[in-house]
Amino acid sequence: MESDDAILALGALAQGTRLEAFRLLAAHEPDGLAAGAIADALAVPQNTMSSHLAVLARAGLIRSQRHSRSIVYRADLARFQDVALFLIKDCCGGRPELCAPLIADLQPCCAPAAKPMRGKARAKS
Repeated sequence: MESDDAILALGALAQGTRLEAFRLLAAHEPDGLAAGAIADALAVPQNTMSSHLAVLARAGLIRSQRHSRSIVYRADLARFQDVALFLIKDCCGGRPELCAPLIADLQPCCAPAAKPMRGKARAKS
């Protein structure tokens, strides 16, 4: 990721309504939300919300898809991951213990589901 791309994404998130809209969409992955539902949830007029969503879309943080008469928005979590990794990629300067608390804080919300055991079940001790 280039610095200009990160600046565009961070600038889009540097406004309260846009930040809350992105967080709301991230919470509703993978289904997304219609523009009207986002505006209602955040108590923002629909035309104002449309402008905020356009800024997030230009930054590549959200995607939209028309469904009949409504437009459904989804967070682009891969793009957000690129931004987050850009910010922390060199954070520890070769000293991973400096980033360990950050990584530990991310794992409770993002821990992968346990994989089911294959084959024979382990015997209990």
